[in-house]
Amino acid sequence: MTFTTLMYHEIRKQTEFNPDHPSHIDVKQDYQDILPAPLFVTLEQFQQQMAYLHTEGYHTLTLAEVAAFYKDNITLPEKSILLTFDDCFQSLKHYAYPVLKSYGFKAVSFAVTGWLHNEQKPFNPKQSICLAESELHEMTDVFTYANHTHHFHQRENETTSQMMTTSPDAFLEDLVTCNTYDIIGAKDVFAYPFGLFIDQNVETLALANFTLAFTTESGINNKSTDPLRLKRDVVPFMMPFEGFKQLVNRR
Repeated sequence: MTFTTLMYHEIRKQTEFNPDHPSHIDVKQDYQDILPAPLFVTLEQFQQQMAYLHTEGYHTLTLAEVAAFYKDNITLPEKSILLTFDDCFQSLKHYAYPVLKSYGFKAVSFAVTGWLHNEQKPFNPKQSICLAESELHEMTDVFTYANHTHHFHQRENETTSQMMTTSPDAFLEDLVTCNTYDIIGAKDVFAYPFGLFIDQNVETLALANFTLAFTTESGINNKSTDPLRLKRDVVPFMMPFEGFKQLVNRR
């Protein structure tokens, strides 16, 4: 019994997106970064991908089902897939949510709570703008929100995040702060910022009684996969449709 986890960040209409134009992030926290083109998909791609999952009878997993798969040894439906979206950018509300809702799909969004704006901002496809917490509450019929840190989603260099260099106590405090936000429904589920982590981070999550944590390592998940090192596959910009079908049909 296996399942694949897909990872998305940003969605744009094909006419809105220029992969050669950097998409600067706009977040509440004082942090500057650029979201690279491979972390975008076009709305047209996304619609085609979700239509395929629906037509082929895929079951979109909830985090509760994944937790029970590891803790209680439940059997998952044969065609099981977990849909995840990182960082809660505006396209989560404007593009992903309506498509997922139309199919009755469930999904997970990993929220950096220190990035959530106090007030809703106008949609601007030229930037990667974070949503406000109030907007996330409008989508709980589709999304379950989980911990993606409060303050430590910051890159020090290409291979190191701030989470990796902070003390275990500071990391633990940050996890607790993130979980104080009402929108975080899955308070024992985590995604490593940028997919970067060290063993000490995993140990801290275990001590804090986290049950699931997601990497960006490609591959399928099975009973032998460490639930604090679960695999996720990014769905990259302009991925051929045949490649998407091969990705989700691995067993």
